[in-house]
Amino acid sequence: MFLKKKKSASSPGPTPSGKRGLYMTRVFDAPRDELFELFTQGEHMKNWWGPRGYEMTILGQELAPGGFIHYKQQSPEGNVMWGKFTYREIEAPEKLVYANSFADETGKTVRAYFSKDWPLEIVNTVTFEQTEDGRTKLTLQGQPEDAKKAENRVFEALRDHLKQGFTETFDLLDEYIEKRKSQ
Repeated sequence: MFLKKKKSASSPGPTPSGKRGLYMTRVFDAPRDELFELFTQGEHMKNWWGPRGYEMTILGQELAPGGFIHYKQQSPEGNVMWGKFTYREIEAPEKLVYANSFADETGKTVRAYFSKDWPLEIVNTVTFEQTEDGRTKLTLQGQPEDAKKAENRVFEALRDHLKQGFTETFDLLDEYIEKRKSQ
């Protein structure tokens, strides 16, 4: 694994100012090292990432700056979506920065199926902060990268839907954490 380790804990950065974007926090009942692993290892992500009921298949992963995870998600009705993360920064277990995009079956970045004006890439910064009671506070900040005005408008118009989607995905992560504890 090509992960940069740091000795001191970092705290999530200040609330974004000036730019609008996605900003969320959530506390998970898992130690920071474990939560970071669940968030970065495809073998775990396939159990919780994405909409409820969708089956996730990991097609490839290289967890390193410049690396990626390429995945396919299939709905119960058979609809297929492809996506990828392109990793920018990895500071285990404190911080992860990645560009999230829709993709095709080969991993090429493509436009979202639902809007020609959805930004090609959303850069997400995720920080993991150990709490005094052994849980982990996750902070996610997302912002379109190199977006045109129309793309920023669509992102802002759909931000609440995006936040709802992350909330549901994080519910699945909570359930996965509980399931792992009971095994």
